[in-house]
Amino acid sequence: MADKRVEAFVKQRIQSAFPQDGFLGEESGTRLPDARILWVVDPIDGTSCFLNGLHTWCLSLAIVADGEPVIGVVYDPNHRELFHALRGHGAWLNDAPIRPHPATTVKEGVMGVGTSHRVTPADFLPFLQALLSDGGMFIRNGSGALMSAWAAAGRLIGYYEPHMNPWDALPGLVLMREAGGASNDFLAQEGIQRGNPLLLASQTLYPQLKKMIPQPLH
Repeated sequence: MADKRVEAFVKQRIQSAFPQDGFLGEESGTRLPDARILWVVDPIDGTSCFLNGLHTWCLSLAIVADGEPVIGVVYDPNHRELFHALRGHGAWLNDAPIRPHPATTVKEGVMGVGTSHRVTPADFLPFLQALLSDGGMFIRNGSGALMSAWAAAGRLIGYYEPHMNPWDALPGLVLMREAGGASNDFLAQEGIQRGNPLLLASQTLYPQLKKMIPQPLH
């Protein structure tokens, strides 16, 4: 219920200010509007955490212009942290610029991971096994968008999920790219509608982490 109310509020504000733009939200479905500018929104990413009194949930928002993600925003109201990025203008946490973790191996930090009922254990467990075998550690907090923002800010060495929806993946993708890191091409093969795997990391760690993933990444 809270998800739908927040999304309806955000959608009304966006459509009032930018009536020509399209809107794609988790609660609204995946039918793409015919618009050059598309707002992609998850009103509460980490709903289970929200409902159970945990503080690892956020609002995530991205803007896709002419088929390219150009703005990414993740807001954590519990800690008053606003992660925001605009293509060509860097990535920020509130008023401070952010950069990915400086680690050169997976042993030097904590990796964020996520999964869902949309994938099988065979899609996910090989990555964890490879990560642990190389001396890495991982965390899963219930919000992929928030962990993606943490990765862009250097709190985590990266983030991986074998399937994400666009409203959760695109904000962190823009944040990581603008922070100077790397990501796969999430929008390949109709990712804006179907979703895709997401891998985010520094330029140094991205190739190492990519080798641990069993399925091919675009």
